[in-house]
Amino acid sequence: MWRVIATWPFSQPGVQEAARFLKDGSCVLDALEHGICAVEDDPTVDSVGFGSFPNQDGQLELDAAMMDGDTMRLGAVAALQGTKNPIRVARAVMEKTQHTMLVGAGAQAFAQAQGFEQVDMLTQEIREKWEKRKKEETGCFGHDTVGMVTLRDGHMAAGTSTSGTAMKIPGRVGDSPLIGSGFYVDNLVGGATATGWGEDIMRGCTSYAAVEYMREGYSAQEAAEKAVARTHRLIASKGKKPENIAVVCMDKQGRFGAAANHENFAYVAAGDHDPVTVHPVTPLKL
Repeated sequence: MWRVIATWPFSQPGVQEAARFLKDGSCVLDALEHGICAVEDDPTVDSVGFGSFPNQDGQLELDAAMMDGDTMRLGAVAALQGTKNPIRVARAVMEKTQHTMLVGAGAQAFAQAQGFEQVDMLTQEIREKWEKRKKEETGCFGHDTVGMVTLRDGHMAAGTSTSGTAMKIPGRVGDSPLIGSGFYVDNLVGGATATGWGEDIMRGCTSYAAVEYMREGYSAQEAAEKAVARTHRLIASKGKKPENIAVVCMDKQGRFGAAANHENFAYVAAGDHDPVTVHPVTPLKL
């Protein structure tokens, strides 16, 4: 039995690719890597991988992470420049080092040492959009992440990839590459991944909360709703207006769910008996 779930409709090509690998008997880590790479390689997605919106200085800094639900191994990179597929570098950190996260210049040097091609990550279209935004001085905007959870015969993995919020301060890192905030997975329970305003998601460790709710016996849908509500209410209780928060969950049996505190969120899922399908999410009433 296999399943895959991912954030946002733009992840459809990634879910299709992950499904292809899972259907052919590949391991969940390979399916996850290739699925996320499919989104990273798409220049029409301006918040993940190649062709994404850069920071205030016109530099594209990428974050990515991968976690194995069996061994609890993980690898992550943050503020990585010049490498087209940060999810591949994150996996290399997991499998070829004693560490879990590399950042900035160190992450780039590691990627080069591992033979990852260094490329110009900005398209002409994005350069022009950045120049216009720079003149307008409108501040940062956008925060979409591809987050994916894969399952095959009891083995699970979770991963993320993003360029973070556009026009961010150089060096800014959001929730996506941070364990417990942007992602978490445990074969004994399930996995989750988040998307939205990273600064708020980090405050609630939303992905970890979702997995822990499943550990307590809640369904994947209930866990997603409780994790988003918990983070939202925690922030509101401190006198701050919560920004966009969303999470997708899948339990170890392959049952999935999702929740968001805002309009227009949807996710994509597929399985051995289910075609690739986009699922719209009704916002929680909080």
